[in-house]
Amino acid sequence: MTARARGRGWRRAATAGAVLAALAACGAGPGGGRGDGEAPAGAARFDRWIPLRAATLARTEVAAARVGRFIYVAGGFVPSGNATTAAVERYDIARNRWTRVRDMPLRLNHPAAAAHGGFLYVLGGYTADAALAGETNAFLRYDPRRDRWTRMPPMPTRRGALAAGVAGDRLYAAGGASGGRPLARLDIFDFSQRRWRRGPDMAVPREHVAGAVSGGAFYVLGGRPGDLAVAERYVPGRRRWQRLRDLRTPRSGIAAATVGRLVVVFGGETSRGTIRPVEAFDPRTGRWRALPGMRTPRHGLGGASLGRRVYALEGGPQPGFAFSRALEALDVRGG
Repeated sequence: MTARARGRGWRRAATAGAVLAALAACGAGPGGGRGDGEAPAGAARFDRWIPLRAATLARTEVAAARVGRFIYVAGGFVPSGNATTAAVERYDIARNRWTRVRDMPLRLNHPAAAAHGGFLYVLGGYTADAALAGETNAFLRYDPRRDRWTRMPPMPTRRGALAAGVAGDRLYAAGGASGGRPLARLDIFDFSQRRWRRGPDMAVPREHVAGAVSGGAFYVLGGRPGDLAVAERYVPGRRRWQRLRDLRTPRSGIAAATVGRLVVVFGGETSRGTIRPVEAFDPRTGRWRALPGMRTPRHGLGGASLGRRVYALEGGPQPGFAFSRALEALDVRGG
């Protein structure tokens, strides 16, 4: 390689590093063009949600997690016969661009997703079409570098509509439903030992919940039956659950993401429709505060964050089998 070529390579690497540093600082991408009326990916807005490039698929009851600068959206229902899909899409935050990657080895709706060590993990969910049936204990790992899925040790519990999150070297899976019955169960996977163990139950059995991790604690939020406002967190060092102040808006079928220490909850549904209000929990004050309402309220959506920005991905704009390709983002102050 010539000195000139090495110089060009160094400048390209430096530019890429600067882009990623900017993403980490502000949670936004540098652009990617306009399409379908979306705003530039780098336009920071604290007062309202902005639309970004729409996904390649319209889906609901998906799972999402971020690995590096990419957000992965897995599974869900699709409009054709309300079928369950194994499809996985990847959103490039830096380029405001979607790509299909390798399908999961099985079709899942209502799974949970989390990231650890550069891998995407998808667990649980239902396998039936157009129904909440056929719950599974599947635990899958996706390697972005090889575009390959691997089956991990299965969960001890078959369940769908559960919450999941990673804190340190452990993955926490809580709640969900099995045989139509809401669960309070917590299962903990140790990545170093590649083994599951059971943790203490939550105080309130529930499903269609959201999970998030802040300050090393695992939060489980909302859910049903009855569209609950319940918020609990599991503190690993104490091996116990803490009941928190209730959400401002009871909701189920929701998403959550962390900005700094703030836990942001958005989306969901009740019998009256999908939910516009957005709220954030501050562990330092123990209180919830309102954030700007969603531009396109949805349930069964995916949620992720980078820096100060949260992303709401796909989901249904009306209760039941409704589908969307929408991707919208909000910048959050504080945290």
